[in-house]
Amino acid sequence: MHITSILLGLVIILNIFFAIIVIFRERRDASSSWAWLLVLYFMPLAGFVLYLLLGQNLSHYQLFQWDDRKKIRSAKMAATQLAQLGSRQFQFRNQATRSSRDLIYMHLINNDAVLTEDNLVELFTDGQEKFNSLFKDIEDAKDHIHLQYFIIKKDELGKKLIEVLTKKAKEGVKVRVLYDELGSRGLTKRFFKELREAGGEVEVFFPSKFRLINLRLNYRNHRKLVIIDGKTGYVGGFNVANEYLGLVPKFGYWRDTHLRIQGTAVHAIQTRFILDWNQASCCHKISFLPNYFPEDISPGKVGMQIVSSGPDSEWEHIKNGLIKMITTAKKSVLIQTPYFIPDTSLLDGLRIACLSGVEVKIMIPNKPDHMFVYWATLSYIGELLKAGATVYIYDNGFIHAKTIVVDEEISSVGTANIDIRSFKLDFEVNAFIYDEGIAQRLTKAFNHDVKVSRELTLEQYQKLPLWVRFKESISRLLSPIL
Repeated sequence: MHITSILLGLVIILNIFFAIIVIFRERRDASSSWAWLLVLYFMPLAGFVLYLLLGQNLSHYQLFQWDDRKKIRSAKMAATQLAQLGSRQFQFRNQATRSSRDLIYMHLINNDAVLTEDNLVELFTDGQEKFNSLFKDIEDAKDHIHLQYFIIKKDELGKKLIEVLTKKAKEGVKVRVLYDELGSRGLTKRFFKELREAGGEVEVFFPSKFRLINLRLNYRNHRKLVIIDGKTGYVGGFNVANEYLGLVPKFGYWRDTHLRIQGTAVHAIQTRFILDWNQASCCHKISFLPNYFPEDISPGKVGMQIVSSGPDSEWEHIKNGLIKMITTAKKSVLIQTPYFIPDTSLLDGLRIACLSGVEVKIMIPNKPDHMFVYWATLSYIGELLKAGATVYIYDNGFIHAKTIVVDEEISSVGTANIDIRSFKLDFEVNAFIYDEGIAQRLTKAFNHDVKVSRELTLEQYQKLPLWVRFKESISRLLSPIL
């Protein structure tokens, strides 16, 4: 038999094998299954290679093991709040938490996301301001610094961060740095040499066995967290690289949203970091010691839940929270996101909100950093324009913020984009905030961004050239696996 026939037969057999995996073993939703079957059918040789890189499902793996003491502590706090919410005896401090009772209950029962109402929150929309604040807090650290980013680059900002952390490590502060290998693929061990010599510890999330080649393109840790002395926490969209300071001409000004938090919510951020660290580390596990969870009472009054999700989660916690927020909206929904690829449930929620008279406004970038994702975004945007949504194209650089504000009362800020990747394929964390003051500040920031944006109308969208529509259609077809 000719060698070509043998190879062709082998490819067909492999395609059938992977198709069986997609349909029966992975137990995906229908849209994702069809997308992979199309890839396998039209790209018989490359299709199964792409599946090896992108297609494996981690939802049936338990990656994170809770420390028994912490699990008991967390379970007690969650059980107490659940019992109080169920019996209507919970004492809410403001109207925002009171009107969000069902959302709070959902996060509690499914994600152990304890509600805290004693938080002080500072909002950053500019990279220089965020990192100035972060560096000052690092300089003031006395006990420990826990830092986790998806992207850390070997540029001026990255070097400055490591210099400051090394200085604190030499002073006796315990410094731990966790980064995602794919997001920070330019880093080497040498970059952290002085920090390690000073006593700092560095771990890598899902490292590759092959230098400079990471075959696991999905299931990346997209979280950005910093915890200082267990009292101050940071969470949001900024990574560590010059572009986040607006210093890269390709992107121009970088518009993002980040939170600085003081209060009991920092305990939840600390817990998330420890779980991620212990998953990545084989030799330097962190115990849930009292110094990581100080009992100092914050004078703040902001209600908040820290909600995390990932491909190992049974439910898509962050997406479910966003849908719940949207479906309870009475007046307005404001969304800022660099990528807009909602699944059917979230798209239906937004469409129903529009058709119900709720003012839905969405802001997206004017330039792509991922072409297929950009064209898929336009496709979904066009669908919501038909339902009555207002869409803005941000023209003042690149918008990377991941925020949603409902009725100027409740909001969510974090690392999750409005796309299937963030909801299913990557590890994310969002703060769900129940406070009118924070919601109004986010609304003010949105309205300020409108001044440097242009509105995309339904008429303008319908006049887009046919070649643009073709790219939209292809990208949307592949959107479940983007």
